[in-house]
Amino acid sequence: SSSAIVCFCRAQLDVGNLEALGRKVAELEGASGAYMLGDDATMMQDSFRRLATTVVMPLAEEIHREDRIIPQAILQPLTEMGCFGLSIPERYGGIQSDEHEDNMGMIVVTEELSRASLGAAGSLITRPEILSRALLAGGTEEQRKKWLPQVAMGEPLCAIAVTEPDTGSDVAAMRLKATKCAGGWLLDGVKSWCTMAGKAGVLLVLARSHADRSLGHKGLSMFLVEKDAYDGHDFEYRQPQGGVLTGRAISTIGYRGMHSYELFFDSIFVPDENLVGGPAGEGKGFYFTMAGFAGGRIQTAARAIGVMQAAFERAVSYAGERKAFGKPIGDFQLTRVKLARMATLLMVSRQFTYAVGGLMDQGLGQMEASMVKLFTCRTAEWLTREAVQIHGGMGYAEESPVSRYFVDARVLSIFEGAEETLALKVIIRALIDSV
Repeated sequence: SSSAIVCFCRAQLDVGNLEALGRKVAELEGASGAYMLGDDATMMQDSFRRLATTVVMPLAEEIHREDRIIPQAILQPLTEMGCFGLSIPERYGGIQSDEHEDNMGMIVVTEELSRASLGAAGSLITRPEILSRALLAGGTEEQRKKWLPQVAMGEPLCAIAVTEPDTGSDVAAMRLKATKCAGGWLLDGVKSWCTMAGKAGVLLVLARSHADRSLGHKGLSMFLVEKDAYDGHDFEYRQPQGGVLTGRAISTIGYRGMHSYELFFDSIFVPDENLVGGPAGEGKGFYFTMAGFAGGRIQTAARAIGVMQAAFERAVSYAGERKAFGKPIGDFQLTRVKLARMATLLMVSRQFTYAVGGLMDQGLGQMEASMVKLFTCRTAEWLTREAVQIHGGMGYAEESPVSRYFVDARVLSIFEGAEETLALKVIIRALIDSV
């Protein structure tokens, strides 16, 4: 009954109860409850937690502060662990079962890598996943056999070029032009926020292949654009055919390490064999894009959890070290209540994400993936804000890792579906359609 629910909430949200919970949370030194994972997922979690702690964490602050590209010291061990093949079936050289998807494995690996660094490790899996899902959904068998084994080995690295300067979530409004020519296509236009585009050796590009803009999303096709790899903030790639692709890294307040580029395509030639799906794939790029991004939202929820876990651990540690008015700030009721609420929302976010991952393993949960992405990403902004607040002035200092978590968390509600688009165009529409 409603009265029973009210009584339950009053009891659980009582300040004394929250303070007691906060005390218990602090005693766990940053742990936030049972993960409740199966044996396989737990094994993957343990392996990648060790790698993230010993390899990524020692480099994370330098990469962020110096705005450096991810080094081989991180890429190499992640490749050896099969990181880039998590979403690729075994028959194409990946480590995912040929029989079914394993979103839980991807989720726990993403969480652990994001705990170490969102920009230097936690987002590395995203681009291979989008490319592999797109090829599995719409690529020819020849394209899958050629590209998926290479992507699984990180040779080459890949990037996704969908967003444009004036067009983000509204994918159907893309303008970059693809013009048919002898033996292939010529791409002209601009793409923006193309993460890892410099170091990538192949770009998955969505372009308008039909001049009639009234066709909307039906006039879009998807292409695989090959290029050289570059480590810098700027690059210029010249094709033997005369096409030029230039890139400029966009300066950002956080999410550093991968670099997000603005790309300028000037008559870039793409052979017919690199039109995703071959001739039958022309005009179907929008659908391949949607298939590619299907797992991106649940993965972003996992990224949010990793960032929250890192911020929470730092908050608990600092609350026990920092003294004010003669005792650690963690002994004050207000701090304990903060920690209790942070731990609660972290646990809720994690279990919500795991539950949706389980649905997706069954071929369900697309709407729920958008819901959990929206919820966890907004929660990450709040939780990292509270972690900074517990640190006080030191939380605002760039030398403190918690400031990195705060600025990194801010991007989560923007990419892989802005929260407004998810709410208005995805979640609400799905709920109305289900009535």
